[in-house]
Amino acid sequence: MNEQYSPTGFRVLPDVVKHLLIINVLMYLATITLERFGIDMTGLFGLHFFKASDFRIYQFVTYMFMHGSFAHLFFNMFALWMFGNTLENLWGSQRFLLFYLVCGLGAGLCQELVQYIQYTSTLADYTSVNTGSQVIPMATYLNRMTTVGASGAVYGLLLAFGMMFPDSRIYLYFLFPIKAKWFVIGYAVIELFSGLAGGDNIAHFAHLGGMLFGLILILYWKRNGLSGPNFDLKKWKGWFWRMKEKMGNKRMKYTKYEEVRDEVPRNDGEYNRQRAEKERNVDAILDKVAKNGYESLTKEEKDFLFKNSK
Repeated sequence: MNEQYSPTGFRVLPDVVKHLLIINVLMYLATITLERFGIDMTGLFGLHFFKASDFRIYQFVTYMFMHGSFAHLFFNMFALWMFGNTLENLWGSQRFLLFYLVCGLGAGLCQELVQYIQYTSTLADYTSVNTGSQVIPMATYLNRMTTVGASGAVYGLLLAFGMMFPDSRIYLYFLFPIKAKWFVIGYAVIELFSGLAGGDNIAHFAHLGGMLFGLILILYWKRNGLSGPNFDLKKWKGWFWRMKEKMGNKRMKYTKYEEVRDEVPRNDGEYNRQRAEKERNVDAILDKVAKNGYESLTKEEKDFLFKNSK
């Protein structure tokens, strides 16, 4: 069954995506405004190479909200809305935010690793660098090795969308339809070859790092029975969620999805039974979404999934 992707989901602008868009836009406006007063926001909040004097640990988070140009900001925010909209509605806000931040942090770590390899193999033996227009001290050059942008986190979202909706169609350059799985694979290959070629001042390996950490996190969730949208950060590493998948019965096929009544459980066993039943219903719906696309769901299934992703 061919499904055409339309970025509407349950809510056109869910909470986390909305706030991420606002923060990124405000940070960009602050960057270009304060620059006129001699305040270098990129120097403060961009991710520096860890051996540079301007490096700070908080930059692993703040760099995700910094952008070097309007075009850089626009395309990242468009992709954040396009893919993040659907994912947040399916996963819920907690899971989506965690996934976004993990991908961004992973992208930053991979970029630092690539820069360290470059430093040890090429730069470590020198005290200055000839940039072509001038010779600058090595310390100054290291401080110029700065990474900004939400691209790493956004590439993680792209990977997640391709894994969950592999046959959904995305319009390349708004004209050419391509299945999400091929779109993701194509971008990953392009980033790999571009990163190996180098010379364009784009953090290609950071993009790949975001995809890699996104893949690891999704596989971890699936392995530990955390694939449904009902997600509680406090219970993410709880033993119950890991044991439930191993000890539970084989997943049943459901033709009708009914919300477990919000009655007060009489004991822990009753609570666990209600929660497990709800999780099985959610997982069955997500299997259908992954196979046939969101539009294949009935109104009853959509309502059930929406209610349990809050």
